[in-house]
Amino acid sequence: MAEQKPGSWNDSTDLARAILHNRTERRKWLGRMMMVPVLMLAVGLWGIGAWLAESPLRFLLWWGGCALATCVVMLFALYDALAVVREERAKPRSDVDLQ
Repeated sequence: MAEQKPGSWNDSTDLARAILHNRTERRKWLGRMMMVPVLMLAVGLWGIGAWLAESPLRFLLWWGGCALATCVVMLFALYDALAVVREERAKPRSDVDLQ
């Protein structure tokens, strides 16, 4: 089998696997990803609002990109919630219930 170059598909999947399987790392990435639509919202409202209002195409592309970034963050948050449920169910339970 031929040697793979750095930055190959396997390296990328290993990195993704490491991020997705570690709760702390997943939460860090979720926080960073959440900043993208927030910054897009701020820039679109106060930075380039007049420029966006000049063209319907620019307006739709900008706010469509903001909506897409928001949906990606929401899907990642859903994945995180489901992963936490899976992790908590996999933990061994003690015989004593705290009530």
